[in-house]
Amino acid sequence: MIALVDYGAGNLTSVRKALSALGAEFSTPEAPDELEGASAVIVPGVGHFAATSALDESWRSAIGESARQGTPLFGICVGMQWLFEGSDEAPGVAGLGMMRGQIARLEGDADLRLKVPHVGWNALDFTRTARLLRGLDSGAQVYFTHSYAAPVTPECVAATTHANTFASAVERDNIFGVQFHPEKSSDAGLQILRNFLEIARERARR
Repeated sequence: MIALVDYGAGNLTSVRKALSALGAEFSTPEAPDELEGASAVIVPGVGHFAATSALDESWRSAIGESARQGTPLFGICVGMQWLFEGSDEAPGVAGLGMMRGQIARLEGDADLRLKVPHVGWNALDFTRTARLLRGLDSGAQVYFTHSYAAPVTPECVAATTHANTFASAVERDNIFGVQFHPEKSSDAGLQILRNFLEIARERARR
């Protein structure tokens, strides 16, 4: 059973539809202790990083402990940003700290007519082999809507450029994240969700 975390800022309807289309079993836990026994955890999100403050210490502890025990954890959009240490968008709000680095605002480029927020389709430039990206080719197009993004670090498995180059997908051990919305990214996005579900099944079979 996939635990889909609802903290009031997630694009849950679209994510639920995508998971249902892939035949996944999922639930939305109402309390942190309901994460126990989940085969994987998904933290979606849209909007302002400050919304993640709804994930209080009890949620942070439960999600963090689940990940430390090897349960696959997947952050989407703001959910991916939350995996990092913090964001310039909300300086007083700490991230989960599973990934090192700080989320920063995209700069845009007036000369190139690249505006912020970055909204629309853009390419994934693969930086290394990743389980999350199996079945896709570098250059695959996915759908973004964001103003802040993660730095390119060793955990980055795909980068995207919109004036700035930023990490659009990250992976380290059982921790995964994407800045774009796979649930709105057509076949490429469904393949990424399918890959994460397979990772969860592989973990459950051990």
